[in-house]
Amino acid sequence: MKKIASFVLSVFFISASVFAQDAPKKPQKGHTDQSKFRQLKDVLPTPSNRRTASGAPGYEYSQQKVDYVMDIRLDEKTNRIYGNEAITYKNNSKDYLEYLWVQLDQNMRAPDSKTPLTRSENLGNTSFNGPITFTRTNLQKPKDFGFNIEAVKNEDGSDLSHMINRTMMKINLPQPLAPGGVFKFSIKWNYLVNNSVTDGGRSGFESFPDGNKNYTIAQFFPRLCVYNNVEGWQNMQFWGRSEWALEFGDYDVKITVPADHILDATGDLQNEKKVLTRQQRKRFEQARKSFKDPVFIVTQEEAVEAEKGRSDKSKTWHFVAKNVRDFAWASSRKYIWDAMAVDINGKTVMAVSLYPKEGNPLWEEHSTRVVANTLEEYSKLTFDYPYSKAISVHADRQGMEYPMICFNYGRPNPDGTYSERTKRGMIGVITHEVGHNFFPMIVNSDERQWTWMDEGINSFVEILAELDYDPNFFTGNLPKDIVRYMSIDQKNLSPIMSQGDYVKNFGPNAYTKPAAGLYMLRQTIMGPELFDEAFRTYSRRWMFKHPTPADFFRTMEDASAMDLDWFWRGWFYTTDYTDIGVKGVKKYYLTDKPTEKAKEQAKRFNLDLKEYEGKLVYFAEEQEDLKVERKKAMDFDVIKNHLAKMTDEEKAALKKAPNFFYEVTFEKPGGLVMPIIVELEYADGTKERHKFPAQIWRYNDKEVSRVFRTAKEIKKIVVDPDLETADIDTSNNSWPKKEDSKFDKFKKEKIKG
Repeated sequence: MKKIASFVLSVFFISASVFAQDAPKKPQKGHTDQSKFRQLKDVLPTPSNRRTASGAPGYEYSQQKVDYVMDIRLDEKTNRIYGNEAITYKNNSKDYLEYLWVQLDQNMRAPDSKTPLTRSENLGNTSFNGPITFTRTNLQKPKDFGFNIEAVKNEDGSDLSHMINRTMMKINLPQPLAPGGVFKFSIKWNYLVNNSVTDGGRSGFESFPDGNKNYTIAQFFPRLCVYNNVEGWQNMQFWGRSEWALEFGDYDVKITVPADHILDATGDLQNEKKVLTRQQRKRFEQARKSFKDPVFIVTQEEAVEAEKGRSDKSKTWHFVAKNVRDFAWASSRKYIWDAMAVDINGKTVMAVSLYPKEGNPLWEEHSTRVVANTLEEYSKLTFDYPYSKAISVHADRQGMEYPMICFNYGRPNPDGTYSERTKRGMIGVITHEVGHNFFPMIVNSDERQWTWMDEGINSFVEILAELDYDPNFFTGNLPKDIVRYMSIDQKNLSPIMSQGDYVKNFGPNAYTKPAAGLYMLRQTIMGPELFDEAFRTYSRRWMFKHPTPADFFRTMEDASAMDLDWFWRGWFYTTDYTDIGVKGVKKYYLTDKPTEKAKEQAKRFNLDLKEYEGKLVYFAEEQEDLKVERKKAMDFDVIKNHLAKMTDEEKAALKKAPNFFYEVTFEKPGGLVMPIIVELEYADGTKERHKFPAQIWRYNDKEVSRVFRTAKEIKKIVVDPDLETADIDTSNNSWPKKEDSKFDKFKKEKIKG
């Protein structure tokens, strides 16, 4: 094709701008670099020996270590938990610490909590209420929730100075804790457990009609805040939405509950023989060898029989967990208990489920299998799951995550039937919450500050795990699923890079938009192989550490050799949207007769085209030069005269030379730059795809043009045919242009407004 290309390019009127000399103009005022491709160096923090420019932890990176030894007792009659915890705090930083900060999350629901006062109230839309809602809203006094701190002691038993500020408690150290120093102290406490169904909350208990309860317990003990070189103390108040930043440590926990309860928790059970029957232990050994199907440790028949009793005796379960950032547990006499083994690169991990009969048949069909699938798929994209088990616990209205254990909703109808929506919801929430073991339980980002770093990243990997479990699964986190959100009024949008407590439309902002963006990055911008390598690098660099957004952005670029600053800036730091369309199409063909445009340009430059007869070919625009004879490239005399000099390969290529030339102009009404994905449909029904990288917009942020050289006539052109780029207005994505529907017109008006 080199020969024919040289002749086509020899057209003397290549561009009038080559010859024209514009008259000098008065310089305009200067401006700052507003390119969508400018680097993020003005936004990201300066690299250091603790956090490097590559996105990896530096050689001076450090983090604190906090170990807990706890004795916990559940009083089922009063729904109160009593606890005593001994804490060992190791200062691995280079700083002297004058005090420690402890999180008291249960105080968010205390009678004097400020959280209810932050909510706007009105009666304008409430003309009537049901009696229960009316009583709870207007007549019921606040319950006695919140931590009751009984004692804070030094290691020697003396009182330790402390101050409580709502959901935070300051521990005043007797003397500054030096770098490398260790401080030991204890806290004794109790609190009233909330009914998570009627009182709300991320943990608590559900009460059943027969008086039995399902306890799913978390945030149940005072926990140390994170101290690092990014935030200092991460001691922002807990308002109820943005979650937690926590330190890693070792846990030794004993939990005393009624003797007829089944209990599981973060960590490895230390006293199986004391709390499990011989038959239960035998079944669990069978489960450890079953890699295809779950094995029942407690059957439904046994659980139904157990829930009829009320033991006055107690039983203490003992768990030890190494290198975890939190601890949670679940307990009830109603539990059906099943488990199966999962092979994670040669290591056996247990997938476990606990659920009452109200969860069946849905839970016994899917829960443990979904846990197993999640561990397998997440491990492929990140690192081998390092813990010994992952537990899914049935909780009516909850979806919450903790190391090795999570609480999940999804309940069939009383007769055991369930809709496809209920099944998908349960599969989705289990995948999501088990996936949180990786983000943020191991890749331990600051949830209080950057919700998207755990929810958004986790929701992205969740897509791949769900589609592996069911290729037809509706994930709800694909680019096309975020279009409606990105189309709403800008006053109701916040950039992803916003602290979670102040974000409007929290769900789409923290979950769907980052997940859809990363999916787009993988499938459309980088490609799966390149993306997966970079993402795996990030995950492994920061497992059991505290990454920031900058560490993620920098690592993804460092490990892929791709400049993605344009993507981070647009998708994460702004509320701009994608809108790319076809502005116009001009159809050209080849001729050896001068076109009117050629004649005009020749006259302008005082050239006689007769002198070039037989030496030039011309591009004729179909709409302007209808009378000019159309020719195939190989029919030109100027080319025929050179056939003898061509190789066989060049002659063969010439026979396939294009007969049509389409100059397509793409417009970008939206603020985001994205790759242009184009599908050409030919007159014979065949289709062809072209993709142009986002960098095509570098020099013109409004419109760009491309020429498509084809042997066949193009019948239709479509931009983003598979809805890969979250384009909010597809009415301009096609040529010939289709008529706007009423909905398209309404959407355009809303966007402009």
